[in-house]
Amino acid sequence: MTEVHQTAASADSPSPEPSEAAPVPLLAPREGVPPVITDEHGLAEAVAAFTAGSGPVAVDAERASGYRYGQRAYLVQLRREGVGTALVDPIGCPDLSALGEALSSEEWVLHAATQDLPCLRAIGMEPARLFDTELAGRLAGFARVGLGVMVETVLGYTLEKGHSAVDWSTRPLPEPWLRYAALDVELLVDLRDALEQELGEQGKLDWALEEFAAIAAAPPAPPRQDPWRRTSGMHKVRRRRQMAAVRELWTARDAVAQRRDLSPSKVLSDTAIVAAALAMPKDVAELTGLQGFGHRMGRKQLHAWQEAVDRARDIPETELPQPGRPTAGPPPPRAWAEKDPVAAARLTAARAAISARAEELNLPQENLLTPDTVRRLCWEPPAEPEQEAVARALRELGARDWQIGQTASLLVEALAAQA
Repeated sequence: MTEVHQTAASADSPSPEPSEAAPVPLLAPREGVPPVITDEHGLAEAVAAFTAGSGPVAVDAERASGYRYGQRAYLVQLRREGVGTALVDPIGCPDLSALGEALSSEEWVLHAATQDLPCLRAIGMEPARLFDTELAGRLAGFARVGLGVMVETVLGYTLEKGHSAVDWSTRPLPEPWLRYAALDVELLVDLRDALEQELGEQGKLDWALEEFAAIAAAPPAPPRQDPWRRTSGMHKVRRRRQMAAVRELWTARDAVAQRRDLSPSKVLSDTAIVAAALAMPKDVAELTGLQGFGHRMGRKQLHAWQEAVDRARDIPETELPQPGRPTAGPPPPRAWAEKDPVAAARLTAARAAISARAEELNLPQENLLTPDTVRRLCWEPPAEPEQEAVARALRELGARDWQIGQTASLLVEALAAQA
């Protein structure tokens, strides 16, 4: 590993190994903070450089969650052996498909890949192969798997994490933010290599590779059905007319947020939406007295929110939303004992078996087999709970081969015991 600026690493020291020594602060990228690429010429140079590099490609993206509408990328960081680090501005370079295509056959190293892949896909970057260092940490049994904690625990360096929640849509981006962003990919490949070795020693590397392949092959998530139902505080809203008010206010807020490119919470809080839905104010004067609305809010805005409440008040009874969302899956587990006591007993036995096996393997229960998979299997088990039938059912539910190998026999016993 080459010299890391302002650290104790020497020019020809190997990749850091875990030790009991105090962690070394990593204060700057080894080649310094690179200039941000903001135009097509700079992007073309980066494509050529990264194509000529070697080994896996560390990739990260910064979003402006809580500040801007949606989850678009406002900075993309890459690092590769023989190239160094590049920082790309997706505002100046909105189409990174040339970079994505140049690296399409290479392994990409990401931390918490499912968080970054949607915004990377939106700008033309999608890996065929990846290594997720967060998921690798989970499978290896690490209790805490944030990037900073993993780098410190595994590699012996501390990363600055003070800028993780800043507004990355800010232009120009301050130098301390750029330094932080560059450091996020500085040791990502080193971390990947160390975790690959650890997983190999634990006999879990093939499991991890199956998981990574599943993430890379997964299609984009479909749009959420009735996203307004996820409004914080929705549990307080009982009446259908009030639910309609939440829907109308949420929809109006979303349109404003999208038009102004603002986080919806900056347009109107969930607390305000629920307060208005519960009160169903008859005019702007009543609305102004509610939590989240007030005299500092413009009169035009107040009228827009009142109009949303009025629309909800005028909706015919037959068109009001229903209290619950129809689901294709099983009911909530709390209802199983009443609806189907035998299924509830199956679920209890299956959960206990999965939990015990996960503890034996030193990995999170949800990584061994997702709770939704266990619920669906127990609610509608195969007619004959035999090994082959259970394995087939698990595969249809999306379980990977390694998960089936570790859990199928346990689930056969759990289902058979409650048949």
